[in-house]
Amino acid sequence: MTTKTPDKKGIPSFWVVLITAALTLLIGGGGAYLLGYLEISHETAEKTIPEKEERKVAYWRSPMNPMEVYDQPGKSVMGMDLVPVYEDELVDGVDVRIDPVVQQNMGIRTARVEKAPLVRTIRTYGNITYDETRTAEVSPKVSGWIEKIHVDFTGKFVEKSQPLFDLYSPELFSAQQEYLAAYLNFTRDGRKNLDLLESARERLRYFDIPESAIRAMEKSGKLKKTLTLRSPFNGVVIQKNAEAGTYIRTGTTVYRIADLSRIWVEAHIYEYELPWVSQGQEAEMTLPYLPGRTYSGKVSFVYPYLQQKTRDVVVRLEFDNPNFTLKPDMYCDIIIKSDQGEGIVVPSEAVIRSGERNVAFVVRENNKFEPRDLTLGLQMNTEFQVLSGLAPGEVIVTSGQFLIDSESDLTEAVQQMMEPKRADMNNGKSMEGETKTPIEGKEAPHPGH
Repeated sequence: MTTKTPDKKGIPSFWVVLITAALTLLIGGGGAYLLGYLEISHETAEKTIPEKEERKVAYWRSPMNPMEVYDQPGKSVMGMDLVPVYEDELVDGVDVRIDPVVQQNMGIRTARVEKAPLVRTIRTYGNITYDETRTAEVSPKVSGWIEKIHVDFTGKFVEKSQPLFDLYSPELFSAQQEYLAAYLNFTRDGRKNLDLLESARERLRYFDIPESAIRAMEKSGKLKKTLTLRSPFNGVVIQKNAEAGTYIRTGTTVYRIADLSRIWVEAHIYEYELPWVSQGQEAEMTLPYLPGRTYSGKVSFVYPYLQQKTRDVVVRLEFDNPNFTLKPDMYCDIIIKSDQGEGIVVPSEAVIRSGERNVAFVVRENNKFEPRDLTLGLQMNTEFQVLSGLAPGEVIVTSGQFLIDSESDLTEAVQQMMEPKRADMNNGKSMEGETKTPIEGKEAPHPGH
């Protein structure tokens, strides 16, 4: 007879097997579910939490010598730890990024681009001269001898119609005789032969015999030996070429007279100042010997050519001179103020002029600077007009831009040099703490230092 043997706990083996199978299913299914949940949660977390982008090192450089560049970390020639230069610090397109601390050390200053009046003040020198439209030469139309001098020295002021000198001319005396004979015949013959009389009268007019002298000769019936030449207007005698008894040929200049109530000033300006000067502009003049006094005038003419020796342009100014205090050949200081409307202007120190390009650095976000090509217009005293390349409101660098420009060029050069194969760059030791040999041909400064 067979006897059933119970287990140690008194539980039949059948139930043991059944309970074990149930627990296995429960634990296995729950574990799989839990494992699946954990995997899904992990995937969700990976999608929810963004990975932090790792900055890539472009090259390594010495902290003391920016021109000492390495391909791997290590020690510099002086035994100092190398400093990494990251790719996001290199030129991105046309921008260059510079650390704020380095910006302060470089002395970078900025200014905002504005739209402002285009005003320039031109300061130059000039010399006073005669008004050529107010000068005259006194010369006879017939040859003869000077019988008498009425104005006997240069510089004397004369009034209009004032006698200058008396001239005896046989030709003029013969013309007077001809007219007087024609006049007497005209009155004696019942006013016949009028054409002959008018012909003789016209000849006297050609010799500048005034009508008053002709009527006096008709009234007296006597001839006048000499012809008196007179001043054409009020002025100063600036040239005298005559003495009593001198024989004068036809057309010889005996006196030269200038009206000094208005004078000219010939001022000199440079070629680049020509766009600022035009006819009709107001001008101011001061004299060294009259401090504190200012004369107001205007631009009357801009000469259409340059002076060959001085390479400047002469501008003619006009000034009134009622008291004759302004004298020809005086030196004077000239100020010409010009207003050409409005435009975009930048400080002149903000523009880098290389001869081929005009560049300004525009401040951008994240401590970046963008070089911008400019088309320049008028040049003011301390500013440039910008025709294209900038817009009002942009911020540009006004001090330290030459350092930024050099950093930009060198950084771009380093970036281009780091692109070729680096198989030949690893000849030096690269282990931490060991001295490395700088990369041959790869020396360049860090853009932010």
